[in-house]
Parts: sequence; C-alpha cells; structure tokens
Amino acid sequence: MKYLMVCFGNICRSPMAMGIMKSKLASMGSKSEVDSCGFEPYHIGDAPDKRAQKVMLKNGIDISGNRARLFQSVDFDNFDHIFVMDRRNFNDVKRMAKTTELMQKVDFIMNSVYPGENMEVPDPYYGNADGFNETYAALDKAINAIINNYE
Repeated sequence: MKYLMVCFGNICRSPMAMGIMKSKLASMGSKSEVDSCGFEPYHIGDAPDKRAQKVMLKNGIDISGNRARLFQSVDFDNFDHIFVMDRRNFNDVKRMAKTTELMQKVDFIMNSVYPGENMEVPDPYYGNADGFNETYAALDKAINAIINNYE
C-alpha cells in the first residue's frame, strides 16, 4: 500500500502525518510506503518547520530529513490513498484529477476518525507551539484509524 499526505506548504501537517505513519508502519513491520507533498511552491526543498520537528522529536520521530515537494498529477498513479488536511487541499487535488476514479483515492485525513464529516486539520504554521501539539494529537488519532482500516 502507498499513502500520500497532502497539505498546503508541505512543511507542517503533511510531513508530520507522514512521520507518524512511517513510524507506526515500521514498528509493525509493514512494507507500505508513505510520502508527503503540498501545493505552495514557496517551500520546495525546505525541511519541515522547526516547531513541527520539535513536536515530532518529543514523540520519538525525526522528520528533519524530509524536503518539501509539490503535488504532481503522477501522484495519482503512484499512490493508493491520498489524504488531505483541509478543503483547500481537497480542491487543489480535485482540480488535478482527470477522472472521478482518481478522486476516489482522495479523502480528508480526519474522515478516518469522523467518516463523512470532512473535518479539517488546522494549519499550525501561523500559531504557537500549542497548535503543533494539537496537530500531532489529531494526526496520531487519524493515522491509527487509517492503519486499522488499511493495514
């Protein structure tokens, strides 16, 4: 199974989700793959936000090696499941989907916990460290549900 996590800049939420999922899958011995990307070109090649890295390290996960990249239409072919963090991400991905079949791979990450509610994971970028802790908690819960559903 191949999973893709998508957020706006690929420096906060999606690398956090990717790190959490990679860590959990590795501890299970899973061969599944996880990647992350975004839609904002400003951060291409950048490491995750230092605050995201700090929260992740506090939880035993190092995401410092991740580098931001853009979502590409080929990602539809390369991944089985594409999880977005908010409506803007969803709409951005939808614009690039050539068929409704491709859009069936896409879902709000929090729908794994709250099916059909299309709940968003707030972007902690403009907030303080507490926002990153809250993001971690929400993503951890969602990743647990995704693993229970698909692994």
